[in-house]
Amino acid sequence: MEKLLVTICGRAGSKGFKNKNLKVFCEKPLVYYSLAAAELFAKEKPDVQMDICLNTDSQDLAKLVAEKYPEVVFLPRNEELSGDRAPKMAVIQDSLRRMEEKKGGQYDYVMDLDITSPLRTAQDIRNAYDLKASRQDLDLVFSVTESRRNPYFNMVRDCGDHIEKGIEQKEGEAVCTARQMAPVFYDVNASIYVYKRDFLRENTTGIIWDAKIHVSQMMDTGILDIDSEEDFKLMEVIGAHLYANLPAFAQVRDAIRK
Repeated sequence: MEKLLVTICGRAGSKGFKNKNLKVFCEKPLVYYSLAAAELFAKEKPDVQMDICLNTDSQDLAKLVAEKYPEVVFLPRNEELSGDRAPKMAVIQDSLRRMEEKKGGQYDYVMDLDITSPLRTAQDIRNAYDLKASRQDLDLVFSVTESRRNPYFNMVRDCGDHIEKGIEQKEGEAVCTARQMAPVFYDVNASIYVYKRDFLRENTTGIIWDAKIHVSQMMDTGILDIDSEEDFKLMEVIGAHLYANLPAFAQVRDAIRK
């Protein structure tokens, strides 16, 4: 049986959007959407032994999670990981180390679900997990959406006194006269990350780009992660539409414990 650690990470406060991890989104606490989606995923994957932990320095967030999801293991965040410049990978690594010490064994994979990305389905989680589990050569799978802009075609960069194409085509490459001709790009939406345990545990740089990575594509309306009041308002409008019209999204909201 494969062993999976799901990490939920959230700091107290927030410079961009104060107390964003404690917000109520479409009438439900924001953090509950990640927990409900993880629970639905677990029911669909009985062959996976899953633990969930909450790594936070917010007592309010810990209390909120414990009220409805008491099985989630609370890991009080260390002071050195509580600043706004602390890399998230370090927090996930800290969670892995402490959970393996608590459980007395090793996990196979670590999945991080971002609190501020509530618009994900159980199938989104399963797609990312199944891709990683089926590809032992991969160090990491993360979620993306199709990019609406392409640096080969309709993006530009600031060069001081003028602008240039985002990426100039190399000599011999066909000129892109339509977006469909350009290489495929994705937007990283920060919703789901599935790590190979050994890659995560042994990484000392906090950088993922030397790893072998693949992506799992999600519906593009879920691209925004909430980092401002404007993001939050827009996401609530999108969320209300998805919950009313798409059963896979409504399933997550309905699965939140009463």
